[in-house]
Amino acid sequence: MSLTTTPPKPATGHQNALAIENSLTAGQLPRFAPLFILLGSFAVTSALFAIIAAAGETPFNIAGAVFFGIVLYGVLIWVISRIVEGTRKAKDRLVTALVATAFTIALLPLISVAFTTLVNGLPRFDIQFLSESMRNVVGPGGGALHAIVGTLLITGAATVISVPVGLLTAIYLVEYGQGRLKRGITFFVDVMTGIPSIVAGLFAFAFFSLVTGDPGIRFGIGGAVALSVLMIPVVVRSSEEMLRLVPNELREASYALGVPKWLTILKVVLPTSIAGIVTGIMLAIARVIGETAPLLIIAGFTTSMNYDLFSERMMTLPVFVYTQYANQGTDTQAYIDRAWAGALTLILIVALLNIIARVIAKVFSPKTGR
Repeated sequence: MSLTTTPPKPATGHQNALAIENSLTAGQLPRFAPLFILLGSFAVTSALFAIIAAAGETPFNIAGAVFFGIVLYGVLIWVISRIVEGTRKAKDRLVTALVATAFTIALLPLISVAFTTLVNGLPRFDIQFLSESMRNVVGPGGGALHAIVGTLLITGAATVISVPVGLLTAIYLVEYGQGRLKRGITFFVDVMTGIPSIVAGLFAFAFFSLVTGDPGIRFGIGGAVALSVLMIPVVVRSSEEMLRLVPNELREASYALGVPKWLTILKVVLPTSIAGIVTGIMLAIARVIGETAPLLIIAGFTTSMNYDLFSERMMTLPVFVYTQYANQGTDTQAYIDRAWAGALTLILIVALLNIIARVIAKVFSPKTGR
C-alpha cells in the first residue's frame, strides 16, 4: 500500500490579489472613525457639564468640557484600536491622542476666554452699540463708536510710525550692519522688547509734556507714539528673521547681473520675504491694540467722538472696557454688558486684522512652481 500526497494547487492571480487586498484592509478602523469618536466624546462631556451647570445654576464650563472630551477621546481611541487593529496601531493612535491632548491644554485659556467673551458680549453687541457714543449716557444704551474710531486711528498712526522704522532697522541689521553699531542696536532692541507698557506711556507723556509745556496734556498722537515704542522691537525682530531666511544665492545672482545692493533688497529680498514681514507686522499690531495703561496715561478717556489725533482726549476700546467695568453707575448690568461687548469688538478687530494679513501674505508671497 502506497501513500500518495496530492500537491496543493497553485493559487490563481485573482486569489493572490484577493489575499493581498484582504491583508491590507483587514483590522483597520474606517477612515472617519477617529473623527466620529472625537465628536462623540465632546458630545458626552458637553452633555454632562450642561447637566451639572443646570443643576447647580452655574455657567457652562467650556474649558472643562473640551479637556475631558479630549481625554475621553484618547481612552476610547486606544481601546477601540486595540480591539480592532491590534497593539501596535493602538500605541500609535494613543501617542497621537496624547499630542492632541497637549495641544488642547495649551488652547484651553484661549477657548475659555473666547467662549466667555462671546456669551457675555453678544447680548449688547448690536447696531446701537456700534453706531453711538457714550455722550450724555449714564444708564442703559449708548455705544462704543467713539472708542472704535479712537482705537483704529491711534493704532493706525502707531503702525505708520513703527513699520518704516522697524523694517529699515531690520534691513540695516541683516544687509549692512556690522561691528559695534550692529551689536548696540541689537542690544537695545532686545531691551525694548521687555519694556512694560506703562513705561512706554510714561515716556510719551513726559516727552510731550516737556515739548508742549502742558503738564496735563492728553491727545491721540501721544498714544500712538507710546504704542509705537512697543511695536518697533516686535517689527524689527520679526522682519529680521524673515530677511535672514532669504537664500544668499538670490542675492548673489542679482549681484552677478550687475544689480546694485539697494535695488537687490528692494526687488529681490523684500518681495521674497514679504509674506513673513506682513505676518510679523500684524502680530505687532495685535500686541499693542489691547494695551490699556499707556493709553490711559497719555490719550485719556472721553465719552464723545474725537477724530483729531492732535487735539483733546481720545477714547480707545481697551480704556472703554476698563472704564465701563471700573466706574459702574446705578444700573450695574448695563455697564458690565457694555464692557463685555467692547471686549468682543476688540477680539473681532484683531481676528479681522489677522485674516487681512493672511490674504495679503498669500497675494504678495512669491509664486513657486516647477
